[in-house]
Amino acid sequence: MQISEIMNVSAQRIRRTATMHQAADLVASTQVSDLMVVEDDGTFVGVLSEGDLIRAVLPQYDEIVASGGSLHGAFEIFVDKGRAKAELPIEPLIIRNALSMSPNDPVLRAATTMIQKQIRRLPVVEKGKLVGTVSRGDICRALLTG
Repeated sequence: MQISEIMNVSAQRIRRTATMHQAADLVASTQVSDLMVVEDDGTFVGVLSEGDLIRAVLPQYDEIVASGGSLHGAFEIFVDKGRAKAELPIEPLIIRNALSMSPNDPVLRAATTMIQKQIRRLPVVEKGKLVGTVSRGDICRALLTG
């Protein structure tokens, strides 16, 4: 079985020029943990994870200490950093050279890669263009539900 037989062709995409606010909205509205980053022409750039968005606004230890070291102070820093960074571009957060699959790759290759690297979703790229994604759920559905 090849990836093309089970992949999701409606991958959640975001432009490389998008803001962190736009990315957060897309992550929240679609409930996907990874966004596929593309150029305007569909060329695959990389992956943006919801974890990377959160890490970008998490307070640093020294910021927490400077604010008095309280949980409330840490939360205020967290909120303030989120507001301050909302309109910044996602560009610095993009995981470039992300692992990807070809539509012609065997499903076993994707499954093995995901388990070994602890990845939940992989981009499927053909001739430099994003053509879909394959997730652990796609593999489970294809192999375990008949």
